[in-house]
Amino acid sequence: MSNILLICGVDEAGRGPLAGPVSAAAVILDPANPIEGLADSKKLSEKQRDRLAPIIRERALAWAVAYAEVDEIDELNILQATLLAMKRAVQALHVQPQQVLVDGLYCPQTGIPSQAIVKGDSKVAAISAASILAKTARDELMLKLHEQYPQYGFDGHKGYPTAAHIAALREHGVSDVHRRSFRPVRELLLPAE
Repeated sequence: MSNILLICGVDEAGRGPLAGPVSAAAVILDPANPIEGLADSKKLSEKQRDRLAPIIRERALAWAVAYAEVDEIDELNILQATLLAMKRAVQALHVQPQQVLVDGLYCPQTGIPSQAIVKGDSKVAAISAASILAKTARDELMLKLHEQYPQYGFDGHKGYPTAAHIAALREHGVSDVHRRSFRPVRELLLPAE
């Protein structure tokens, strides 16, 4: 095992929504136990992601999912909160990777050699796996938030700014799980002229 380079793939889910945390996953795949069908989570159906997620968790050498909460997103900004969630995911791994490959333009500061790869979720299997775990974990969390706040329809749009979500926000106001720094939410909080 010592001659194998332990590469950790990292990706996030939920940068664009108006509600809920941003999630990040870190995955070290086992080169001896490849997983068929890995791809960017956005290119897979929900059914395909739900089928692959438990396989990834079972076969990976290590995996972790972490979050940055709504108040952290509002305080830091979405990019910094995403990097924080990614850092937390890498630090939560029970196996220390030797290299971190991150989807996108920026790397979290982990103290481990890291490289950002644009469209990495469709080029690197470990990043694809991370994108699937980040997305399925966040979707599951949004279903739990739906039980607490059914009036917003999180089970359908997962917090993304759909017409139905904006209409629900206008009707019911802003909840504790909405990102107050995001324009559609922020504008609803401004006093009417």
